[in-house]
This record gives sequence, C-alpha cells and structure tokens, in this order.
Amino acid sequence: MATLVSYEDASPSADAELLRKACHGWGTDEKTVISILGHRNATQRKLIREAYQEHYKEDLVKRLEHELSGDFERAVYRWNLDPADRDAVLANVALRKENCDYRVIIELSCTLSPEELFAVKCAYQSRYKLSLEEDIASHTSSDLRKLLVGLVSIHRYQGNEVNLKLANSESNVLRNAIQEKSFNHEDILRIITTRSKPQLMATLNCYKDEHSCTITKHLKDDLNNAYIKTLRTTIRCISNPIKYFEKVVRNAIKKGGTNEDALTRVIVTRAEKDLKDIIEQYYKRNSVALDQAISKETSGHYKRFLLTLIGKED
Repeated sequence: MATLVSYEDASPSADAELLRKACHGWGTDEKTVISILGHRNATQRKLIREAYQEHYKEDLVKRLEHELSGDFERAVYRWNLDPADRDAVLANVALRKENCDYRVIIELSCTLSPEELFAVKCAYQSRYKLSLEEDIASHTSSDLRKLLVGLVSIHRYQGNEVNLKLANSESNVLRNAIQEKSFNHEDILRIITTRSKPQLMATLNCYKDEHSCTITKHLKDDLNNAYIKTLRTTIRCISNPIKYFEKVVRNAIKKGGTNEDALTRVIVTRAEKDLKDIIEQYYKRNSVALDQAISKETSGHYKRFLLTLIGKED
C-alpha cells in the first residue's frame, strides 16, 4: 500500500503559481515546495510541470534543481521526474558510481512489470543516447554482465500459470549446479532471468521444500564474489520485495552513517506503491517506527520531505 497522501482536487495551475512564488521570492520557500509536491501523485506532478512550463516558459525540474541543494534537492528532483525517467536516472547514477550499485538494476528488473521496465529502457535511451543493456555491459564483465544484461533484456511472461512439474525439475537443476559450485551455470542464468515470477517462486519453494533450506543460504559460500552476491540479491528481491526493501532501508540508516542515496531511492520509488508494507516490515524487524528512525538520522528540509512522503509530516 502507498503512503503518499495526495489531494485529489488540487489545481495544477494554482500549484504552479505557488511554486513560482516559492522559487522567486527573497530566498526559496522550501515549506511550500514540500507542502505541494509532497502531496501530489505522479499524474498531478506531471500536470504541474506542464502548467509551469506553459505559464512561465521554464522547466520546473531545472528551477527546483537550481533553488534547492544537498540531499533535499536530490530527493525533490527524483520525486518530480516521471517514474520511468526517474528510474532511468537512478540506473545511470548507480552505474557511474566508483563502485557500481547493482542493486538499482536488480530492483528495476525484479519489481517492475515488463511494460514498466520497457518504459524505463526507452527513457534511458532517450536521455543518455545509448541502451540500458549497452551501458550495463560497458560497466560489467563476465558472469556479472550476463546476469545483469539478462535481467533487463528479457520480457518476462506476466501470467499466473505455474507448471509444478517444471518447477520441481528446475529446482533440482539449481541444486545440482550449486552442489557442483557451478554458480555461473547457464541453467541458473536461464531460470533466474527468463521464468515468470510465479513460476520462479514455485521453483524456489520446491527447492526449499526438497532441501529444507532456501537457495540464498546455499549461495553464501563466497559473498566477496560480486556475481554470487548479485545473484543472491536478485533472488531475494524477486522472492520478497517487501523484506528486500526493508533491508535496504535498515542498512541505509543503521549506525555508522546514513546512506541518503539508498534511503531516498526507496522512499521516492515506493511511496506510491508499497511503502506502507515496507514500513510495517521495518517496525516488525527493528521494533522502531521508520519515521522515528528517519527523524533521528536526517535533518532539515530533507527530513521533512521524507516524512511527508511516508505520511508522517514533521
């Protein structure tokens, strides 16, 4: 369930006018920016951008990028983009980090529908003048390249049909490959990257029932190996996205410094989808409310914006 509290009767023209005033007075009125954009869904935000462009001949996203700064600016910028364009930006940023953050590619390929992923790839090509597959290939190699390119290249079947005989057979294929330490076996890549999510879940459940252990535990042998670590993360994300994103958030705000990039990514990409479920999982796992953790680990307008998106205004 979503956490975003949007106002359905909001006027795009009126919002655009208020944002214009917020950005052109004596200093930026960040509270107005938060109160408007923090309560508008993706469709409404697009209409606001269009109204702003029509009335003021200016790109609202660029204006906000100029007016704001730091983690608050990055959060507002990513929130204000169309979802497909935002995901394209997140993927590009992840690939260009000194240490590539392959989790972003996994999240896109494992949680978006084939149609949504296709839209992201179109946005990526339009914005960066090369395909997402091409860019992933240029930043990876060997087995890791095969896995990640495979994940974003395939158009998974979306139906709910499950072939239990096939699931049992392929669970044995996976087990044999893992027992032989053949983690890069072509059948592992084929099964993980091509099977529909219901079919893959049936296979993973067969694996667990047959061997009294999840496949991810059998992939713990060498977590310093980028390929094995990425394969394991992929399976976790497909198997239970809520638990997966809870762990991303937990690691982002644990002691030792906040990872604002990861925290922002989860909140802005899940606030209109399933962030309420992630928040409930966070409390169940940590016995602390996520809004309390965010209030403790962040500050200023950035904190207020995140809290607004999770439905817990400061």
